[in-house]
Amino acid sequence: MNFISEFLSNFWHFSSLISFYIIFGLIIAGIIKQIIPDNFIQKHIGENSIGSIIKAATLGIPLPLCSCSVIPFASSLRKSGASKSALQTFLISTPITGVDSIMATYGAFGWFFTLYRVVASVFISIIAGFLSMIFIKDDNRPTHNYLWKTDKPIKNKPLIALHVESKRPFVFRVYTYAFDTLFKDIAKSLLIGIALGSLLSTLIPADMTSLLSDNLWLSYIFVLLISVPLYVCAITSIPIGITLILTGFSPGAAFVFLTAGPATSLITMSIVKKILGTKSLVIYLASVIIGTTIFAYFMDTTFTPYLESVTKTVNLKESASLLEAISTIAMYLLFYKYIFPKKSKKSSCCG
Repeated sequence: MNFISEFLSNFWHFSSLISFYIIFGLIIAGIIKQIIPDNFIQKHIGENSIGSIIKAATLGIPLPLCSCSVIPFASSLRKSGASKSALQTFLISTPITGVDSIMATYGAFGWFFTLYRVVASVFISIIAGFLSMIFIKDDNRPTHNYLWKTDKPIKNKPLIALHVESKRPFVFRVYTYAFDTLFKDIAKSLLIGIALGSLLSTLIPADMTSLLSDNLWLSYIFVLLISVPLYVCAITSIPIGITLILTGFSPGAAFVFLTAGPATSLITMSIVKKILGTKSLVIYLASVIIGTTIFAYFMDTTFTPYLESVTKTVNLKESASLLEAISTIAMYLLFYKYIFPKKSKKSSCCG
């Protein structure tokens, strides 16, 4: 009985930390999607130059593309002529950040951790782009047969349907993209992430992690070994990052998981190899792993005063405010809507 009570308490705690910021971030992401067209991005990262690399890193910060939705988008960019160096930068910067992820990180860890995460991801992605520009020859004339096999037309809609949708009210289009597209894509993995984080936080006593938390580099390696096989996006990695801190890991170790987790999944790596080649994959992995651990160590050893606020934010189990409670209930309702959709009575196997 105590186990169930503690699990439910942790589940509510994790949910209330991030629910408002996820919903607010998704709405902002929906607005950004309506303001910034896809061809704007294609136009600014086409050249194999320092300028394109910096633009790719900058554009990747607010874009609401997680590690799964960035895949077909990256394929489309490459087909449109985006350089390998800029695309390498874009593939690292975009899944790690995103306005929805930034808001959720702020809700869970506070302003310092959030700012540090954004700056580090941009720096790592730019370094990867520079290395790609130096060591990989790119004639910027991609063939048309590399497209990843999971790429599909947008919901298989005909052109006339897309045209009609573009004529709908702005608020409706924002809502549709924010929730029917973005939240629907992450709903199941986010729920699993919250449940897994709650379970681990309930089961793992803090003293079990004393060895790893006392040895920073060993803890980073341990977290990297966990993050690589897991397929988590930037938002769904947050509950597990919270658990790492609650069970005694340093904020730097949590930073490693939140940064490397979305960028180094087996699926993402296979697609990087498919689109950009083996050399690009090596640069990609080296940049993420080495860059993440260096930034984590710098965080843990240099910014100790700021990290106290991070630990307090994560450990604080106050009663949720009215706004947090409403946001959490709304998020649970969205889980129900998108994970357990009602089957239409008119639908059939043939139609």
